[in-house]
Amino acid sequence: MEIKFWRDKSKKLIDPELFSGHAEDLARAVASESNDRTNAPTQIRKFYDQVVRFDSIVKTNPEEFDILIPYIKMLNAKAAYAHARESGGNPLISQGFREFITRSLEKVNDRDDFEVFASFFEAFMGFYKLLYEQKKIAAKQHRAEFSGGVRK
Repeated sequence: MEIKFWRDKSKKLIDPELFSGHAEDLARAVASESNDRTNAPTQIRKFYDQVVRFDSIVKTNPEEFDILIPYIKMLNAKAAYAHARESGGNPLISQGFREFITRSLEKVNDRDDFEVFASFFEAFMGFYKLLYEQKKIAAKQHRAEFSGGVRK
């Protein structure tokens, strides 16, 4: 999925669908790759918490952005590690979530880009949590129906 932050960066106009339609579409794609071991909300939250921490520093001390950008971009390496690391035979994060991090960070070149990325990630998290929980409930209901059918 191509991620486009700006409708017109020179005018600081954010893509009007970024925090709604695009964030929901991305969350839906990542949720479809999720299971009980891959893309657990706690794992995804680790990345989001780091972005929130950096965002807080940048908002408090905007001049720190140039010092922080290498550490912000290091989230790529952390995503690669989490994708390569397995739990129960499954990666901790899916390829889709890893690509979200990578493609987003490719677009982060200045403070404005980072602030939009942080807001986009926040929107993604809201949709992802909802979709992940819905998927979990549906799987639980399916297991209950299946096990109920076997017992009869």
